[in-house]
This record gives sequence, structure tokens and C-alpha cells, in this order.
Amino acid sequence: MGANMKLKGRVMLLTGATGSFGSAFIKRLMKTRNCFFNRQEKLIAYSRDWQKQKELRDSLNNPDFIEWVIGDIRDKERLIETTKNIDIVIHAAAIKEVTTCEDNPTECLLTNVIGTQNVIDAIKLKDKPIKAILISTDKAVLPINTYGTSKKMAEKLWINANNGAHKLSVCRYGNVIGSNGSVLPLYRKMISEGANSLPVTDERMTRFWYQMEDAIDFVLESLYKMNGGEVLIPTIPSIRIIDLCRALDMPYHEIGIRPGEKLHEFMIPPDDVSGDNGYSSGNNPHFLSVDEIRRSIDGV
Repeated sequence: MGANMKLKGRVMLLTGATGSFGSAFIKRLMKTRNCFFNRQEKLIAYSRDWQKQKELRDSLNNPDFIEWVIGDIRDKERLIETTKNIDIVIHAAAIKEVTTCEDNPTECLLTNVIGTQNVIDAIKLKDKPIKAILISTDKAVLPINTYGTSKKMAEKLWINANNGAHKLSVCRYGNVIGSNGSVLPLYRKMISEGANSLPVTDERMTRFWYQMEDAIDFVLESLYKMNGGEVLIPTIPSIRIIDLCRALDMPYHEIGIRPGEKLHEFMIPPDDVSGDNGYSSGNNPHFLSVDEIRRSIDGV
């Protein structure tokens, strides 16, 4: 990121600061702080798990430009108290695992939808202009499960909150390699526990495949490009899940599609009027080979 893109004089709020994206984002700031933060700038790291926050803070030697705040996005008053001097918001807090959301729909609603509205309400109380990014998912497109439906609603609330003073945009992308709740850590856990074969719901299944560092780049670049009201979508590769098994040097067996699961994820839905097929992990022109998948997961 060039020097002309520094977030000079800014205070940034990051919700979900100890999640997969949040912790990776903070670690990036630690490495490249001078690219977009000066000494006077501050990051407010907001999350509800005090133990994870302490572990992350200690691992980073408690950097002076980060203010660590324990809070839940369900608590609107705590958000309002925390956001007094903010200029930028990256809203990454959510319950993100499909099965967890299916089994606990009320909790999913309270965090992913009501919590997002609470962040919006805190932003709207600010007199100075705010730029805000919501981290979303391909599962919000044509949703068939509780998680996707909650993120679709969050997107709608976020985009509809735009006004003359505050600019709110959505960053929507696919599966981040190795993130909490994703398939790679699940498979590796099974392998470590002695599995002889990995479960695949359907041999045809595909997913978008995104490096965390690329996701962070995309969000940061979006802060500069956004005008407010957009859903920003990157161009990223796809993989076949059976090729991921091959990259892990493991056989696989089919178990059938589970409730709330799709064969392919969409980043942009098909257009029934124009006949456009949309942008899905299944019709993506860029698929990774087994060797490319193997390289992409090395060190993750």
C-alpha cells in the first residue's frame, strides 16, 4: 500500500478482533504499520472472548497503538461507548460456522443480524463522517441455510444504512483458507486423529479458495475505493473439494449433501432476466490444480 494511502489521523474500530480475520488483520498491522498507521493513530480491537484477547495481546507484546476492549456487538450501549472517536469501522464479528448457526438460529440472529444493526446504530450517532466495511460471505448469495440468511440480512441492513455523512460498503468473498469453521482445519484434525479417508458430501462440490493475506489486502484497498453502498467482490480461484483431499494425500468417500449445504457457492447470483449465469465456484474459469492447492495450504 502506497504512502498516499495512509489512514492519517484515524481511529479504526475492528469488531471480531480475535477471530480468524481479526487476528490476522492485527498481525498484518504489526508488520506493516508504517504503510497505513502513524504513531498518533489507534486501532480499537473489540471482541467478547477475554481469554483469546489476552492471548493475542500477550503474543504481540501489547502494542501501544491498539486499545483492547472487551465487548459484545449484541450490547449496543457498549458499542456506543467504544465508538466515540472512530473514523473507520471494519465489522468482522459474526457466528460463521454453518452447523452452529443451524443448531442455534436464535443466537445466529442475535449476533449476525441484531449485532450488525447495533454497529450501524453506533455509527449513525457520530457527527463526523465514518467509512465502514462489513465482512460478508458468498453464503449470503441465494442463501439456503441460517448462516447465509443471517449474512444476507446483515448486508441489506448495512447497505441501506448509507446516507450523506456515513459511507458503508460490503466486502463479500469466499472460503478463506484455514479460517475457523472451514474445511481445511476439519480435514487436518481428522488426519491427526487417524482418519483413513476424508468425507466429501458430493464429488462435484466446489468452493472459492482465498488466501487470508489476499482477503486483508482486499479489505484495505476497499476502504480507499469505496463510495458507500457497494458490495465489493474480488476475483478469486475455485477448488474441487476432492482435489483438496488429493492435495492432502488422502482418499475420500461420499457422505451426501447435508442440510443447508450447496454444491457450488455464488459470489454473484444468476440473472433470470438476462440469462447470465452469475459468478459461482462452479462456473469460475480459474480452478486450482492439486499442486497449486498443495502450495496454497503450505504453512497455513
